[in-house]
Amino acid sequence: MIPAWNEERRIGATVRAAALLAPVLVVDDGSRDATARLAREAGARVVRRRARGGKGAALASGVAALPPETRFVLFLDADLEDSAAAAAPLLEAVRSGSCAMAVAVPPPQPGGGHGFVVRLARDGIRKQSGFEAAAPLSGQRCLTVEAARAVRFASRFGVEVGLTVDLLAAGHQVVEVPADLRHRVTGTDWRAQLHRARQYRDVWLALRSRSRRRRRR
Repeated sequence: MIPAWNEERRIGATVRAAALLAPVLVVDDGSRDATARLAREAGARVVRRRARGGKGAALASGVAALPPETRFVLFLDADLEDSAAAAAPLLEAVRSGSCAMAVAVPPPQPGGGHGFVVRLARDGIRKQSGFEAAAPLSGQRCLTVEAARAVRFASRFGVEVGLTVDLLAAGHQVVEVPADLRHRVTGTDWRAQLHRARQYRDVWLALRSRSRRRRRR
């Protein structure tokens, strides 16, 4: 499953590479460009959201649209292009029965510059679950369909942290798997800094809501 927003430049290559692993569902999150059309032309089934709801909402819509016979769901970012085919180890880990969610640990990519968001996510996951995440913000994940249907997807950029905390809190096994997946680096200009500020906000909100939920139990 690939959530996508205005990714017409990369969605075709990502879909074709992901299709080497499994049938592809693209959730078009209110794109204003040709993302949905190009995803279909590349061979994906497409679910379209009329308005942009963010990554968490897109994933929730996609999970709701999965066929009933689905056993596993692979979440991939739309900008992976040809590297999407390297997600095979995630599928293998979950199919083996060793975990409910496998998270990709990608190779280092220079120029990202978002260490403060990673630290917040890593520290928050450790504090709430004891799990030491090497790639807490990795969007490349494979889950059993039971796990995917049981979680509550956090809003926007908090979705990955929320998935990890929720599944660990429910007693599921989560593992991290090295995978040569590469996506567009955000950069360092003012737009990139604004993006990171939004990431930080969403991760903080996801962690706070889960911490409050635990205290109420």
